[in-house]
Amino acid sequence: MKYALMERCRGEFPVVLMSRVLSVSRAGFYAWLRRPPSAQAERRKVVAEALQETYYRFLKMPNVFESEAHRKNYLYRIAANLAHDNHRSHVPQTTIPDEREPGHPATEACDIENSERRADLNRAMALLKPRQRDALWLAYAEGASHQEIAMALGLKTTSVKLLLFRARRKLANLLRGERTLS
Repeated sequence: MKYALMERCRGEFPVVLMSRVLSVSRAGFYAWLRRPPSAQAERRKVVAEALQETYYRFLKMPNVFESEAHRKNYLYRIAANLAHDNHRSHVPQTTIPDEREPGHPATEACDIENSERRADLNRAMALLKPRQRDALWLAYAEGASHQEIAMALGLKTTSVKLLLFRARRKLANLLRGERTLS
């Protein structure tokens, strides 16, 4: 608390004088300045920014609300959407393994590699287009959302749903034997 006050008043008073008056060490103050913000301070900053953005978006909206409840509902929806956006923006990015590297869906080895189903799946995945393999891998092995898949593959979010649908359909047809797997 004292260090925060000293930081706010640095332009008006010398640090030496403030440290003497507040009975704190200058070294402690400078160490506090260099310290990265705490997790709580970061959360407070995010909340303050979200609150300001919510209020800004609310004020931009023309006053066309039918009732007080409608206005409150709109304000809540803005805040909830900003919270969801903030949460989604902190999801770690997933890298897609190269086809020649272990970990790619077409070449990954696992405990049941010797099973017939696993071999069929590997052959079927190898027959898919690389983009289809990557989309299926991200969606089902990594659990990525459509938005995350779109970012990773350089597509529009709306294209991912169709890409996954076609890849699943093709994979199902291949596994049913409608096309030769070997």
